[in-house]
Amino acid sequence: MDLTPKQIVAYLDEYIIGQKEAKKVIAIALRNRYRRMQLPRELQEEITPKNILMIGSTGVGKTEIARRLAKSLDLPFVKVEASKYTEVGFVGRDVESMVRDLVANAIVLVKELHKERNKEAIEEYVIQKILEKLLPPLPKMASEEKRAEYERSYQRMRQKLLAGELDDLKIEIEISKNSVSLDDSTLPPELARAQESIARIFTLGLNRESIKKEVSVKEAKELLRNEASEQLLDMEQIKQEALQKAQEEGIIFIDEIDKIAISSGNQGRQDPSKEGVQRDLLPIVEGSTVNTKWGPVKTDHILFIAAGAFHLSKPSDLIPELQGRFPLRVELDSLDEEALYKILKITKNSLIKQYQALLQVEGVELLFEDEALRAIARYAHNANTKIEDIGARRLHTVIETLLEDLSFEADEHRGERIVITKEFVDEKLGEIVENEELAKYIL
Repeated sequence: MDLTPKQIVAYLDEYIIGQKEAKKVIAIALRNRYRRMQLPRELQEEITPKNILMIGSTGVGKTEIARRLAKSLDLPFVKVEASKYTEVGFVGRDVESMVRDLVANAIVLVKELHKERNKEAIEEYVIQKILEKLLPPLPKMASEEKRAEYERSYQRMRQKLLAGELDDLKIEIEISKNSVSLDDSTLPPELARAQESIARIFTLGLNRESIKKEVSVKEAKELLRNEASEQLLDMEQIKQEALQKAQEEGIIFIDEIDKIAISSGNQGRQDPSKEGVQRDLLPIVEGSTVNTKWGPVKTDHILFIAAGAFHLSKPSDLIPELQGRFPLRVELDSLDEEALYKILKITKNSLIKQYQALLQVEGVELLFEDEALRAIARYAHNANTKIEDIGARRLHTVIETLLEDLSFEADEHRGERIVITKEFVDEKLGEIVENEELAKYIL
C-alpha cells in the first residue's frame, strides 16, 4: 500500500498500454488511501475516498487497470455489472450483495495470508500425520534400544518424505468429514446466518467422524494441509481482519453503469427499474452499514470505481445525487493501430507470449516477425473500425483465427520452428477483413 503514484503507474505500464490519465487518477486515489491511514483516527473518519467514473469503449482497459492494482496490492476486489441489479426478484440481485461478495473476497485473502504466516506449523502437522501412518508409534513399554532404533528410522523416513522420495507411496489416511458448503451470497444475512447455524447443528456429529481414504503421499499432503488450516488457524481473528480490510481497503468496480442511466433522448418516458437501481446504489456509495453473515460492514471508505461506454447516454443522465458521489471523471482513449501493436509486442505476458507458451507444450517453437505483428494490429484495427469497436478484445479473435489451423495440427509439427510472416497473416486474414459481411461472423 506504500507504493508512490509513480510506482503504481510504472507497474500498470507493464500490462496496459497508454491510458496515462486513467492510471494517474487511480494511482492518486490509492495513494490517498495510504496517506489517510497515517493520520489521527478522528481525521481519518472525515476523509472519504474520491470515487472514480471511467468513460470509454469496451476493451480499452477500464476493468484491467482496477483488477491489476487490486491483485498486485492484495486488496479485496469485486467486479459487478450494474445492469444485473435491474428488476430485483426476476433477473436482478439485491444491490447489497456486492458488499457481501467483497467481504467473501477479503476472507479468502486474509485466510491465505494466515496460511503463509503459519506455513511451518501447517507443514509440520502434515509431516507428523503422514509419518504416523508410515511408522506407527512404539508401545509405551518399548525398551530404550528399540526407542533409539525407532528414532533413527523416524529421522531417515522424515528426510525421504521431505525430499519427495515417498510421493508415489500409497497410504491410508483419516480426514474429517466436511460439511456441505452452500452458496448463500444471494440470501439476506439473517437467513444466511440461520442456514449456517442449522447446518452446524446437523453436521456437528458428522464433523467429529472421519473417513478413510487410500491416497498417494503427494495427495495426502494436500488433503492434510486443508485439514491443518482448519485446525490451526484462528477463524474468528481472520473474520475480524477481513471485515476491517474490506472496509478500509476494498475496491468495488461497477461496470456498465451507463446501462442504468436514463438517456435524455428518452423524454416523457421514465424507466423505473433503472432509476430504482441508481437509488439503491446511492446509500452504499454514500456510506452505510451493510449486514453480512460475518458481521456489519461500513461502506464509507470503500473505493468505488464505476465504468461505462456512455454511447447512448452521458454521465449527466445519472441522477444528480449519484453523479456527485463520483467526483473524479476520466475518459479513456480508443485504441489505435500503434496501441494494438504495442499490446502485442510490449506488454508482460502478452497474447503472443501466451500462444508461444501453449504451442511450446506440443514441442513447436513459434516466432512472430515484427512486420507480422504490425499486420495483425492493422487488421484488428480495421475490424474495429468497420464492424464494432471492441478494443483489445479484437486481438483475441484475430489471433485465434490466424493460428487455428496451426493449433489443430500442432502435433504434426513437433520439434519444428514456425515463423509467422506478414505474408502468412495477409493470406489468413486479408480476405476476411475485406469482406465486411464475413468479418461480422468470424472476427
